[in-house]
Amino acid sequence: MTGKPAHKPVRKAVFPVAGMGTRFLPATKAMPKEMLPVVDKPLIQYAVEEAAAAGIEQMIFVTGRNKRAIEDHFDRAPELEQALDAQRKHNLLELLMSATPLGVSFVYVRQSEPLGLGHAVLCAEAVVGDEPFAVVLADDLIDADPGVTAQLLESYRQHGCSVLGVQNVALADTSKYGIVATEVLNPREERVTAIVEKPSPEEAPSTLAVAGRYVLRPEIFAELKRTERGRGGEIQLTDAIARRVALGEVIARRFTGVRYDCGSKAGFLAANLAYGRKAGLVD
Repeated sequence: MTGKPAHKPVRKAVFPVAGMGTRFLPATKAMPKEMLPVVDKPLIQYAVEEAAAAGIEQMIFVTGRNKRAIEDHFDRAPELEQALDAQRKHNLLELLMSATPLGVSFVYVRQSEPLGLGHAVLCAEAVVGDEPFAVVLADDLIDADPGVTAQLLESYRQHGCSVLGVQNVALADTSKYGIVATEVLNPREERVTAIVEKPSPEEAPSTLAVAGRYVLRPEIFAELKRTERGRGGEIQLTDAIARRVALGEVIARRFTGVRYDCGSKAGFLAANLAYGRKAGLVD
């Protein structure tokens, strides 16, 4: 009996959280932007919950200075737990404990210099090892069922390729994203034929943008090591992915779900309003 070859399972996810969050100053002067709350949960918890729901077992945070609050959030708080239990505030205790999903471990790696997303991913190599892995950007809060990471893993299991979560954006906004050119495989998946980092509308090969979700094969680490600094003096993940594109090894997945760009104030406000409505807090 023959069938498709099994691919290594994706057990680990990388969360690049070393950015300074300058667009949210002064709120982010002493608090990581990933800890900004949407209703009653910080952005990073939504990202971790999405990964855990997809079956990810190890969460790898690439952190920087002033990010201790993220580590504290996913740590136990015995005194608070005991106080809530003693006060019979069991609903609150359950919410507190839900921040750390069962069966999930947390690892923290320091990015010593702010050299971009590609460098942040490379910092996780020693922990990821020779395995495929997910990358989740907490700034992109995506309301989806199943979550976008689960959707990308479905495509990875089918093709065994790196997978990029993509959606169409306005032509005027292509300079904010990595933009792909593709060949259609089916209504949900396309083979990537080119990828360009933040092209102007005149140079963009399409309006199909990578939106903060990736599943990457471990070969990306070798590509990142030989990637020179690009736009903004940073090591761009897009440049490393482009070399795997040339080998026909990258798939774009048109995910379903509503995305909120919480790296912007307008997107963050929109997310709070939308999630507030879902919780019955806003008319």
